[in-house]
Amino acid sequence: MQVELKEKIEGALDSIRPYLEADGGNVKVVGLSEDMVLQLELTGACSSCPMSTMTLKAGVEEAVKRAIPEIKRVEAINITVA
Repeated sequence: MQVELKEKIEGALDSIRPYLEADGGNVKVVGLSEDMVLQLELTGACSSCPMSTMTLKAGVEEAVKRAIPEIKRVEAINITVA
């Protein structure tokens, strides 16, 4: 991932992080696919919240796509250790 693009993504996420943190959650960038799908890990309370799908689409994805229109979609990829 290009440094400039990563900085833009982090900037967009930083704009919504205070809202996520207020509820005990956050997001972490996992990667960006070649077809411009941003993969995030929901952390803290966000990883188990029943509203996390709505938060991801209406909040996180909206903020990221507004800042970086090239991003097609945002997905949550939570890694669980068995």
